[in-house]
Amino acid sequence: MYQDKILHCKECGLDFTFTAREQEFYAEKGFQNEPSRCPECRAARKRANAGQGIGAGGRQMYAVTCHDCGADTEVPFKPTGSKPVYCQECFRKYQRY
Repeated sequence: MYQDKILHCKECGLDFTFTAREQEFYAEKGFQNEPSRCPECRAARKRANAGQGIGAGGRQMYAVTCHDCGADTEVPFKPTGSKPVYCQECFRKYQRY
Protein backbone atom coordinates (compact mmCIF):
# COMPACT_ATOMS: atom_id res chain seq x y z
CA MET A 1 0.00 0.00 0.00
CA TYR A 2 2.73 2.48 0.97
CA GLN A 3 5.87 3.14 -1.06
CA ASP A 4 9.06 4.95 -0.07
CA LYS A 5 8.96 8.66 -0.94
CA ILE A 6 11.77 11.13 -1.38
CA LEU A 7 11.05 14.35 0.53
CA HIS A 8 12.99 17.62 0.78
CA CYS A 9 14.06 18.84 4.23
CA LYS A 10 13.03 22.44 4.85
CA GLU A 11 15.80 22.83 7.45
CA CYS A 12 18.98 21.59 5.74
CA GLY A 13 17.74 21.39 2.15
CA LEU A 14 18.74 17.75 1.63
CA ASP A 15 16.50 15.02 0.29
CA PHE A 16 15.55 12.15 2.61
CA THR A 17 13.50 8.97 2.33
CA PHE A 18 10.11 8.80 4.01
CA THR A 19 9.91 5.01 4.15
CA ALA A 20 6.77 2.96 3.65
CA ARG A 21 7.07 1.78 7.27
CA GLU A 22 7.28 5.38 8.51
CA GLN A 23 4.23 6.27 6.43
CA GLU A 24 2.34 3.35 7.96
CA PHE A 25 3.37 4.51 11.45
CA TYR A 26 2.19 8.07 10.69
CA ALA A 27 -1.16 6.69 9.49
CA GLU A 28 -1.53 4.49 12.61
CA LYS A 29 -0.91 7.52 14.83
CA GLY A 30 -3.36 9.64 12.84
CA PHE A 31 -0.74 12.17 11.72
CA GLN A 32 -2.10 14.28 8.86
CA ASN A 33 1.15 15.73 7.46
CA GLU A 34 4.33 14.23 6.10
CA PRO A 35 7.54 15.21 7.91
CA SER A 36 9.04 18.45 6.62
CA ARG A 37 12.46 17.81 8.19
CA CYS A 38 14.89 14.91 7.73
CA PRO A 39 15.48 12.56 10.70
CA GLU A 40 18.75 14.33 11.59
CA CYS A 41 17.14 17.80 11.62
CA ARG A 42 14.15 16.49 13.61
CA ALA A 43 16.54 15.03 16.18
CA ALA A 44 18.53 18.27 16.33
CA ARG A 45 15.32 20.25 16.82
CA LYS A 46 14.24 17.94 19.66
CA ARG A 47 17.63 18.35 21.32
CA ALA A 48 17.45 22.13 20.99
CA ASN A 49 13.95 22.20 22.47
CA ALA A 50 14.88 19.90 25.35
CA GLY A 51 18.14 21.63 26.30
CA GLN A 52 21.72 21.11 25.27
CA GLY A 53 22.88 17.53 25.79
CA ILE A 54 19.51 16.40 27.12
CA GLY A 55 17.14 14.47 24.85
CA ALA A 56 13.39 14.06 24.94
CA GLY A 57 12.29 12.99 28.38
CA GLY A 58 15.30 14.68 29.98
CA ARG A 59 17.77 11.87 29.25
CA GLN A 60 21.49 12.41 28.84
CA MET A 61 22.55 11.91 25.21
CA TYR A 62 25.93 10.54 24.08
CA ALA A 63 27.68 11.45 20.82
CA VAL A 64 28.62 8.42 18.69
CA THR A 65 29.53 7.51 15.13
CA CYS A 66 27.18 5.11 13.34
CA HIS A 67 28.78 1.69 12.86
CA ASP A 68 27.25 1.33 9.36
CA CYS A 69 27.22 4.71 7.61
CA GLY A 70 29.72 6.66 9.73
CA ALA A 71 27.28 9.50 10.46
CA ASP A 72 27.63 11.44 13.69
CA THR A 73 24.57 10.90 15.89
CA GLU A 74 23.49 10.76 19.52
CA VAL A 75 22.07 7.92 21.57
CA PRO A 76 20.33 7.91 24.98
CA PHE A 77 22.74 5.37 26.50
CA LYS A 78 26.47 5.30 27.19
CA PRO A 79 28.05 2.97 24.63
CA THR A 80 30.36 0.36 26.11
CA GLY A 81 32.09 -0.57 22.86
CA SER A 82 31.00 -4.20 23.13
CA LYS A 83 28.24 -3.81 20.51
CA PRO A 84 27.86 -1.68 17.37
CA VAL A 85 25.86 1.54 17.69
CA TYR A 86 23.77 2.85 14.78
CA CYS A 87 22.09 6.10 13.75
CA GLN A 88 18.29 6.00 13.67
CA GLU A 89 18.10 5.27 9.94
CA CYS A 90 20.57 2.36 10.06
CA PHE A 91 19.03 1.04 13.28
CA ARG A 92 15.67 0.73 11.50
CA LYS A 93 17.31 -1.59 8.93
CA TYR A 94 18.13 -4.06 11.69
CA GLN A 95 14.91 -3.82 13.69
CA ARG A 96 12.60 -6.81 13.53
CA TYR A 97 8.93 -6.09 13.29
